[in-house]
Amino acid sequence: MALDDPLMDTGAMDTGAMDTGAMDTGAMDTGAIAHRQTQRRPWALGLWAILVFGFLYLPIGVLVLMSFNNSRILSLPFQGFTLRWYRTALEDAAMRVALGNSIRVAAVATVLASVFALLAAFAIYRYQFWGKNAFRIALNLPILLPGIVTGVAMLAYFSDLGLPLSLWTVILGHAIFGLPVALGPMLTRLGQFPRSLEEAAYDLGATPVQVFRDVLFPYLRSAVVAGALLAFTLSFDEVVVTIFLTGRDNTLPMEIWGRLRTNITPEIAAIATLILTVSTVLVLLSQQAQRDG
Repeated sequence: MALDDPLMDTGAMDTGAMDTGAMDTGAMDTGAIAHRQTQRRPWALGLWAILVFGFLYLPIGVLVLMSFNNSRILSLPFQGFTLRWYRTALEDAAMRVALGNSIRVAAVATVLASVFALLAAFAIYRYQFWGKNAFRIALNLPILLPGIVTGVAMLAYFSDLGLPLSLWTVILGHAIFGLPVALGPMLTRLGQFPRSLEEAAYDLGATPVQVFRDVLFPYLRSAVVAGALLAFTLSFDEVVVTIFLTGRDNTLPMEIWGRLRTNITPEIAAIATLILTVSTVLVLLSQQAQRDG
């Protein structure tokens, strides 16, 4: 019996190996079948993608179409092509004032957000300190939390400080809201920076200021531009936070919001189309800046 045991064990091992091989073959066959099915029906995936994106972007397309509708009300059917609503929007004095306010708010908020994001990114990149992970999470909280929560929190804080609501409170709120947006591209670019360049500059006698100005910042410049463009786009289009922080002076989104509650005309569709175009261009420029970097 002792002589037969090894033979029996060998047979069991062979049977187990055959079973394992059969299972592997079955798994490979299943994967091959799924791959062949995917290759045979590529049109199904493309059709599904078209349906999903069509559902998401069809309202925007209808809005753009209605901005060229020769009708006094914002409704179908399409009654003819016209550009008069764009001319009406450009001649609207209240809209021009609101547009100027939006540009000023977005410009100042972008500068503040970019400067503070650059300082925060450099501190995270260069130094090790207690609570570093908590610091990174805290910087991203304004964009992670719902806008209404951020707006209420800022309103309560500014009220406790005794700051009257005005465009300056809107600027501060937008700067806080845009900081994490500007921070993202900078941290990504700093994570790719070769430390050997910085060490070589120090070995050659450069001061920390010279290293930052002549070595680190040129490498980071395109990420700073990309983050600033994203922060400007976010500030220019922001509504929720602005509702809680604005005073008597309206920004362009707030002016549109106020008119939507009383009278919806194709002029609103024309203004929305212009904002959509400007926002799209800024986002594309931001992406191009990151690729160039």
